[in-house]
Amino acid sequence: MELQQNEFDRLFFFEHARKTAEAEYAINPLDADNLTRWGGALLELSQFQGLPESKKMTQEAVSKLEEALAINPKKHDTLWCLGNAYTSQAFLIPDQEEAKPYFDKAAEYFQQAVDEDSTNELYQKSLEVAAKAPELHVEIHKHGFGQQQQAAAPAGPSTSSGTKTQKKKKSSDLKYDIFGWVILAVGIVAWVGFAKSNIPPPPPPPLR
Repeated sequence: MELQQNEFDRLFFFEHARKTAEAEYAINPLDADNLTRWGGALLELSQFQGLPESKKMTQEAVSKLEEALAINPKKHDTLWCLGNAYTSQAFLIPDQEEAKPYFDKAAEYFQQAVDEDSTNELYQKSLEVAAKAPELHVEIHKHGFGQQQQAAAPAGPSTSSGTKTQKKKKSSDLKYDIFGWVILAVGIVAWVGFAKSNIPPPPPPPLR
């Protein structure tokens, strides 16, 4: 898989973020902010992996975020990230019935995040999207989630109708609407979180 420059930059950033969080965890395992950043970084990195590794990394992200919640159960950004992690897990499961409990958990965590910070528009948007997620899941897997991953492969002689092309495009758009939006949102929040945590301290006051 060839990465564009911006994707490579993201991969590099979040891999560095993951290692930083791991090192900080060794010093202070009870830092909920650090655990949340670690979970967010893992969730971002999972998007660059093949399916088995992506599932494993997403589960690891869930573990870190749940660990953060055990320290601070009302931490709204952690609750929100967990909602995204469970949404990601659901979309990696083709079977609708198997995916449903993950969507349900995601909605619960999004609702809790809204309860803790009711003015946050991102949390409210996530809750709205969570209600549509199961329907989008059906559409995506009906049109072949796996086929989209092979979209870059050379195509043979074209015998498909325009309708099929439109269906594929619609499916791809739906996939991005929910999956891409969720991951992008996690990325933005995690990026801001890391930026805040790595801002150098202000200079000391001048000596008199």
